[in-house]
Amino acid sequence: MSDSSVRRAAVLGHPINHSLSPVIHRAAYELLGLPWIYERIDVTTQQLADWVLSRGPEWVGASLTMPLKSDVLPLCDDLDELVVATGAANTVIFSEGGRRGFNTDVHGMVAAVAEIGCERASSVLVIGAGATARSAVAAAAQLGAERVDVLARRPEACDGIVATAKAIGVAARVIPWTDSDVDLSHELVISTVPVGAADAISHAVPSQPGILLDVVYQSWPTPLARAWQAQKGRSASGLEMLLHQGIEQVALMTGQHVAPAAIRPRLTSALADAAST
Repeated sequence: MSDSSVRRAAVLGHPINHSLSPVIHRAAYELLGLPWIYERIDVTTQQLADWVLSRGPEWVGASLTMPLKSDVLPLCDDLDELVVATGAANTVIFSEGGRRGFNTDVHGMVAAVAEIGCERASSVLVIGAGATARSAVAAAAQLGAERVDVLARRPEACDGIVATAKAIGVAARVIPWTDSDVDLSHELVISTVPVGAADAISHAVPSQPGILLDVVYQSWPTPLARAWQAQKGRSASGLEMLLHQGIEQVALMTGQHVAPAAIRPRLTSALADAAST
């Protein structure tokens, strides 16, 4: 590019038009006074290697959605320890030293619950057992948990999350998920399942609930979050997680930090606009 001060970054996925990541990054660049470009790029698993390996010196990094978070691992020259433990990199940084993978989803979860007063949690329940659930287990460890309960529809398919727990020194107890018999009486509950998947257990919210992080941010509050709030429990949505993980990505790419409060109104407005279209 003719202007050496301009750098490029993007969020990759398929499909990708729904991503709100550009709202966070572009707002951050504006606040930091950086003439950088951040865009959405539709990239499939089959196209990922060619895209990553063909980046020029103007490229500083990329954000990734699933399944690219795991597909990108073999393309990285170095992996952060959280990536190794969770098997997922939602961020790749391009530098002269090579390509390095990071997982900022863990930071996003920890920061999201800290916003509503949860800085420590010894009793944690993770709902779901996929890639996001593995990040939730790592977040639980950072919050001080020594054991995590994992509520799973298919306990036999939980090798990945159990391996993550072992890698970070946390004991994981896998609990079969039956809608009629669920215990949500934990200090922190992190729901990592898609929209609608946790609706059937809303009845199980205890009379004195702890903290809830529901990674869903469309159609918020979810039925589970509404039931939580009805019992005076504190809850955070996936939008807060998205905000904080995005700000951490900005810090990795630029070396500078921005305040969440400066970007939150733009992100909230963008979500409202998306919901109305």
